[in-house]
Amino acid sequence: MHLPVVYHPKYGADLPDGHRFPMAKFRLLMELLLRDGVISFDQIHRPQLPSPQWLESVHDPQYVTAYCSGTLDPRAQRRIGLPWSPSLAERTCMAVGGTILTARLALGCGLACNTAGGTHHAFPAYGSGFCIFNDLAIAAQVLLREGLVQKILIVDLDVHQGDGTAVIFGDRPEVFTFSMHCGANFPAIKQHSDLDVSLPMGMEDDPYLRTLGHHLPDILSAVQPDLVLYDAGVDPHVCDHLGKLALTDTGLFRRDMQVLSTCCHLGYPVACVIGGGYAADVRALVYRHSLLHRAASEVWQRQYSLG
Repeated sequence: MHLPVVYHPKYGADLPDGHRFPMAKFRLLMELLLRDGVISFDQIHRPQLPSPQWLESVHDPQYVTAYCSGTLDPRAQRRIGLPWSPSLAERTCMAVGGTILTARLALGCGLACNTAGGTHHAFPAYGSGFCIFNDLAIAAQVLLREGLVQKILIVDLDVHQGDGTAVIFGDRPEVFTFSMHCGANFPAIKQHSDLDVSLPMGMEDDPYLRTLGHHLPDILSAVQPDLVLYDAGVDPHVCDHLGKLALTDTGLFRRDMQVLSTCCHLGYPVACVIGGGYAADVRALVYRHSLLHRAASEVWQRQYSLG
């Protein structure tokens, strides 16, 4: 058995020329993972589009219909920050399907990775911060409704607070939301996760990893989740345009190893999404995203390859 990796060609649908956040990074990420031998073709699982019922388990039906049909109010569209197109709408939905599939695979295998996902700024009735539908929340809701899990932990290490996820599960004890983020970054108005850890600007690798190590084991012990959903955003990187923290490539890899090793060693299945990352050098950005899959592959070899 190999580490399951979820990818679909629709992840690579591009935005119009000149847009500052090229979606080609999803395709380039898969190409890099294959070229470097991090994964092979027989590890790839392809998701299906989610049903409207799955999307509407978290989001307002009118919002879902308006976005998917391209009739969303212009002001609401500007709040998302991405120009609408049919291909982007399909990619957005496919990424949700990918996170749902990743979560299912993680329950069966112990660890699985999506090559997209992490749209944690999407609220029930509107999108925000380049996030349209909240894939983490939808995946959690689908698994809970199907009775596959009773308790979920969302570990959100994107540099920005997972405000949409916090609101969606604000009164839901079956989902524990943990967000460790730069306090002086977007969103300006923070919501209340079950645990928020606000970090100072410019924090580097070692203090970051010590802070994470101070919290994660205790959270796992207290929550004892049936599944961990891990948002491994790379925007805490020192070169990220929207970050304000100062992690290096090595720091990001150590972070992912720390999260995955801790969870898997204790027997908690982990479903991973790549989260945010913003840089003019797309290939450097793609490499940073690949660190999650490199760490997952190493943990998989240690934890499961002999099982």
